Amino acid sequence: MRHYTYALLGAVAGLALSASAFAQKLPDQLTWTAYDVGSGGYNQAVAVGNALKNKQNITLRVLPGKNDVSRTVPLREGKVPFSANGVGGTYMAQEAVYEFGAKEWGPQPVRTLLLNNSDALLTIVAAKDTGVKTMADLKGKRVAWVIGAPSLNQNITALLAYANLTWADVQKVEFGGFGQAMQGIINGQVDAAFSSTISGPVYQLASSPRGVAYPTVPHGDKAGWERLKAKAPFFVPFMGAEGAEMSAAKKVEAATYPYPVLMTYDNVDAGLVYAMTKAMVELYGDYKDAAPGNNGWDIKRQVFDWVVPVHEGAIKYFKEIGVWKPEFDKANTALVERQKTLAAAWATHAKASHADDAAFMKAWQKTRADALAKAKMDVFLTEW
Repeated sequence: MRHYTYALLGAVAGLALSASAFAQKLPDQLTWTAYDVGSGGYNQAVAVGNALKNKQNITLRVLPGKNDVSRTVPLREGKVPFSANGVGGTYMAQEAVYEFGAKEWGPQPVRTLLLNNSDALLTIVAAKDTGVKTMADLKGKRVAWVIGAPSLNQNITALLAYANLTWADVQKVEFGGFGQAMQGIINGQVDAAFSSTISGPVYQLASSPRGVAYPTVPHGDKAGWERLKAKAPFFVPFMGAEGAEMSAAKKVEAATYPYPVLMTYDNVDAGLVYAMTKAMVELYGDYKDAAPGNNGWDIKRQVFDWVVPVHEGAIKYFKEIGVWKPEFDKANTALVERQKTLAAAWATHAKASHADDAAFMKAWQKTRADALAKAKMDVFLTEW
């Protein structure tokens, strides 16, 4: 079981909620957004839906979104309560960076329910015929940039940084979605892209004439890890053991993070969140073997002090089953304060006049960094 060393960050402590607030049950029909059809996140959501239908007669509709923005818009607009999202729709949305730093977005008050910490990897996947074996070998290769998917692109940025490379050292090839990027490798349009090792397209790549390769991220390179974490603090060292051409006997030394993240917004009803969290935990035995990577939803693999706050409804359930520790309250509160700091900085920034959208974004990068530094909070990204 992987060992996480995330800094203590967290959310929503000390709310006095009545017992009646958690009496709500899941509705007969429920909707999640998720990654593209065929992705690991989509397949897992479908497996959860089958368990809900078989055990509780609840229909779960899964709406695929080709990028972080399209998966998060329905939640922001209140049309969908939950998403099996990635780090983009959670951490990047919270931080208001990349696409989420645009005028129509800003810091989002996102919350988590559960994190999937499976034996699979979220990493750069390359075509084997390129000869790529390490991150450094990506120099000069064609690498996919997915429009509207800041998490995928930032993850590649961070992994390139590990090898002291930037996007200027590779050939950037733009795609409209994750699925298109992966098909691009199979079709010979590009050499590498970011993916889960258990997604359908990765298995397709492995069985194609090009084959699959996973550039390694050796854990002993401290300087490399410092460069990586400076770009993406949510990554941790891990030995991948699940995915195309991977196993417990054929592990890959890499970097990864939880995926997918079952997330919501802070204003979603606490009773609904409580019921969803409870169903995920109690039905685990019914869906754990139904899709690759589902073992990551195990309550024993949860990390309660990750980089995004936990929803109060989920906290209520975790306390009931005895897995929530007092120190998590402190961590949660710290991250809620981080979101408040970002929201206050955005409110001031949005009132100022800017020449155009590009000027707005550039000014926000400085305003954001200054606000976090003044509050003595980690800045991480200063420009994008």
